[in-house]
Amino acid sequence: MTENTPHILVVDDELSMREVLEFMLTKEGYRVTCAENGRTAIGLLEKDQYDLMLCDIKLGDISGLDVLQASKKHNPDTVVILISAYASTETAVEAMNEGAYDYVPKPFDKDELLATVAKALDLKTIEHEKELLDDQLKENLHFGLLVGNSPAMNHIYKLILQVAKTKTNVLITGESGTGKELIAQSIHQESGRSGQPFVVINCGGIPETLMESELFGHKKGSFTGATQDKKGLFEIAHKGTIFLDEIGELSLPIQVKLLRAVQEKVFKPVGGNEDISVDIRIISATNKNLEKEVIAGNFREDLFYRLNVIEIKVPPLRERKADLRLLAQHFLEKYSREMGKEISKFSSYAIDLLNKYDFPGNIRELENLLERSVALSSTNIILPDSLALSLHKRRWIEGFKDRRFDLDEVARGVSLDSILEEIERGYLRKALDCSNGNKNKAADLLGVSFRSLRYRLDKLDIEK
Repeated sequence: MTENTPHILVVDDELSMREVLEFMLTKEGYRVTCAENGRTAIGLLEKDQYDLMLCDIKLGDISGLDVLQASKKHNPDTVVILISAYASTETAVEAMNEGAYDYVPKPFDKDELLATVAKALDLKTIEHEKELLDDQLKENLHFGLLVGNSPAMNHIYKLILQVAKTKTNVLITGESGTGKELIAQSIHQESGRSGQPFVVINCGGIPETLMESELFGHKKGSFTGATQDKKGLFEIAHKGTIFLDEIGELSLPIQVKLLRAVQEKVFKPVGGNEDISVDIRIISATNKNLEKEVIAGNFREDLFYRLNVIEIKVPPLRERKADLRLLAQHFLEKYSREMGKEISKFSSYAIDLLNKYDFPGNIRELENLLERSVALSSTNIILPDSLALSLHKRRWIEGFKDRRFDLDEVARGVSLDSILEEIERGYLRKALDCSNGNKNKAADLLGVSFRSLRYRLDKLDIEK
């Protein structure tokens, strides 16, 4: 036995019962300590830590309920199972209200008792892992506004720290919805310009006829509607950072005018004769391959090299799935707070479904999904049914159901073993979700024995 072997305290005033329980539990590989009465048990609880306590409710000196209360005081993490030949509904309810995990009447079936002990210890392990995960979610997983601790994100964090203290232009590349603007904000916040403006320009959202005026400003009377002088965004960003989002959407004529501003930090307002100089940091972003755009003649090569002094490539969410759980929890907590709901966690099956989806819209799609899911959820946990997926996206959720009835694909050749394993995996996870992780109940729902359920879970490497 090792230190990790579960330690069980057996409390019973009958010697024969203590011996039977000690033999059964030791044979199963547990460490066992026995106490002949309640006061001895309380003394042991004050001195040592136990993973589980099996305690008779009728003891010679004090009640098993008193021992239960002492356990919750001295060993709050100890799982308690009470046993008695004098079982009653009232006593069982009282025991559960006092914090007992279960109440087993005598005479008990050996296999059922061992299954209850195993289930209780499984629950303790799950709760411990959940606490560790909760702690992990709160520590070292945020960099400014960014969330994630995957190797890819840690690499980006290092790049942010390296470039933040310089004046070098940065180009952030990646698919739409990957968080390019958040990276630009993080660079700004880590720089010496953090107290100055951070100005965002959506290059794809401003009409070409207005783009020059938006970037560089205009003088009164320079065009129809110019009734007064207006500062451009480059001038507004003086001493700070300007973020040119979707830079690949700019037309070639605007690129020409932008080149001088990027190169010399000097520009003329529309209709103006005098140059305006600014001190700004330029960060750009695009979801296009600008090198291909240069080759195609859609983007100026000289402007590309001016903007792309340092490139930060942001991976899509499907390539950083290690961060999905953290991001999902972040958005769950965010929208739960905003909507005044107390939704704090996901069911394991809901997380599994999210992990199976590629999220072509990346983090933006995940955030929108969680916002809708929190709004529609009527429980304090996000279940698979709570995920507000459109019909065409639900196919990946219930794919195993569809495959059972798609017999036409047999003509094209199938892997029957893979299909059956997919169906079995889906039913096992659903049963665990419906039973809130109670393996005995899950086995009943599936019409299999507890031993068979454990075998199937081990075979398919399903954790719960």
